Amino acid sequence: VQLQASGGGLVQAGGSLRLSCAVSGTWVSFSATAWYRQAPGKQREFVARIASSGATNYADSVKGRFTISRDNAKNTVYLQMDRLKPEDTAIYYCTHPPGNYWGQGTLVTVSS
Repeated sequence: VQLQASGGGLVQAGGSLRLSCAVSGTWVSFSATAWYRQAPGKQREFVARIASSGATNYADSVKGRFTISRDNAKNTVYLQMDRLKPEDTAIYYCTHPPGNYWGQGTLVTVSS
């Protein structure tokens, strides 16, 4: 199983980015997929999760601003990030199933 995360970049506060996590070696719909992030000097933290059923849950810090979704035909999970804040700056990682396989991470930098 391999995960390829992409879509990070530099954006101003209030802007948007969409991260992608392309999964190979398994069907993404067979299990849950989650996004985590790690800011400089901090521990990795949970951001969002989508279950095999399609049910979603989010960290309180991103609820209402971020949306996780999945395209089964493309075997890809997305993280739409809106109304970004400087405190969202981090390396974002996808994991499928959560905690088992990890992508390489993609850097998101939000300037104030």
